[in-house]
Amino acid sequence: MQLTVNGTEVFVATGGRDFDKTLPTVVFLHGAGFDHSTWALHTRWFAHHGFGVLAPDLPGHGRSAGPSLGSIADMADWTSALLDATGAAKAHLIGHSMGSLISLETAARHPHKVSALSLIGTAATMTVGPDLLKAAEANSQDANDMVSIWGLGFRAELGGSLAPGLWMHGGAQAVLKHCEPGVLFRDLSACNAYANALQAAASVKVPVTLILGERDMMTPPKAGKALAAAIPHAKTIVVPGAGHMIMAERPDELLAALRN
Repeated sequence: MQLTVNGTEVFVATGGRDFDKTLPTVVFLHGAGFDHSTWALHTRWFAHHGFGVLAPDLPGHGRSAGPSLGSIADMADWTSALLDATGAAKAHLIGHSMGSLISLETAARHPHKVSALSLIGTAATMTVGPDLLKAAEANSQDANDMVSIWGLGFRAELGGSLAPGLWMHGGAQAVLKHCEPGVLFRDLSACNAYANALQAAASVKVPVTLILGERDMMTPPKAGKALAAAIPHAKTIVVPGAGHMIMAERPDELLAALRN
């Protein structure tokens, strides 16, 4: 569906069913350079099992209008405005990578609008290497290559997708290739600059689950567990063999973790 959030046209996927604000709301927030297609499988399950689903393209991403936002705090406030635009009272936020930081910051800044958090491929700090930042700033294909190569676990190199014929590297790169110039760089810079995770985590009062990939090279499980230690009563699930892009690599295991 199309919405206007803070005066900008936004595309929101709803899992194949019209959004119903009277149902428990689940919001899926994608990572740097990606869009709502990240959640194609998982949004459909939730939408057909009693939930109102919102999987937005963040500003400047996918089908949403322009410019992308420059900080995690701005993206958190935008998420709050998205909920206001849909009439949803509060939501379970499910975020991957950059989306996990947005989810965490939203819970800290707008606690009355958040019912639970699921943080996928997350860490207290998401330091981005200078080579990747430089390539992203230059809008180079090298940046897309780095994200897809480092983002997928070793088993993804051997195939193993549940969808016959799907090339996971190619799928990731196809989405990144459609980014407008500067979007991936601004996203990565926002992640690199974000330093409020531990403070935000300590303030969270809602149930929190961290879902980490055992073979994640971008946000290693050790870094995710450091964040979990700062969150009262957080639950941590480590998905065996998975890299950073757990949604593509282990969709069934991720769904099971989200349902718990």
